[in-house]
Amino acid sequence: MRVGYSIDSQCRSGLLNNAGLPRKPAKVSQSPGDDIPVALRDAPEVRRRNKFKPLLLIAGPLGLGAISLIVGMSIPLSESQPTVEASPEPTATVTEEESQPDDLLGHFEYEEAPASELQAITADNRIKLRTTAAKKFQEMLAAAQGDGVNLAIISGFRSVEQQHHLFFGIKAQRGEVASKRAEVSAPPGYSEHHTGYAIDLGDANAPATNLSPSFEKTAAFKWLEKKAPYYSFELSFPKDNPQGISYEPWHWRFVGDTHSLETFYKAQEFTRTQSKPAIETEESAKEQEK
Repeated sequence: MRVGYSIDSQCRSGLLNNAGLPRKPAKVSQSPGDDIPVALRDAPEVRRRNKFKPLLLIAGPLGLGAISLIVGMSIPLSESQPTVEASPEPTATVTEEESQPDDLLGHFEYEEAPASELQAITADNRIKLRTTAAKKFQEMLAAAQGDGVNLAIISGFRSVEQQHHLFFGIKAQRGEVASKRAEVSAPPGYSEHHTGYAIDLGDANAPATNLSPSFEKTAAFKWLEKKAPYYSFELSFPKDNPQGISYEPWHWRFVGDTHSLETFYKAQEFTRTQSKPAIETEESAKEQEK
């Protein structure tokens, strides 16, 4: 046997490699794609070009921006921003005393009537009342005269300045303490005369009883007790009144409309538990006080 021939023949047949050594057997793939021909498995994948891709690249960001804008507009401001809860404000506790109207030494505070709402009830224009009260008083005055009663008009509207003299001026002259003075005269700003609804009356046939508790014995007072309510006038400070003010049979007030009624009754919503003794001298009563 010829060795040269044998090796050369084997190299040509593929059994030996160029070095004359036996060739290693080829590895057999165990992957699931082994049944696909090698030519097809190794061939590069041919992808179809999407002709809409450029449009999507442009429209995509625009669409996302529009969606974000719509969603942002649909969210309320209170939801889009962090919510800060405000601490509850303290609730003020109103006591019984705070809910009651202000008073000073038994007298309630009243506003001064505007000059434009006042009307004279005397020929010399010196004494005035509010227009509604003045009209009703003129009717009552005429009715009293028709019954033979002569009412004397002592005092009507009184300014805060006038009341200042009646309270502090006379208080200083007599050396009275404030609480004692308040029994017969209201402090300035606290007199019913400021309202233009209050009036002091007397009996023209018995002038000595003017501004005195003895006025209750006159024909004028007895007539007023019976007839004054028909003209919407009432006694402000009867005996043992809850404000503790001295008895004043000469002091009457008009309550014939909503404003006058609210003026006095809203100021007197509470009743004092204790009343001051109704002590007053004729001399102190004759000063047109209250």
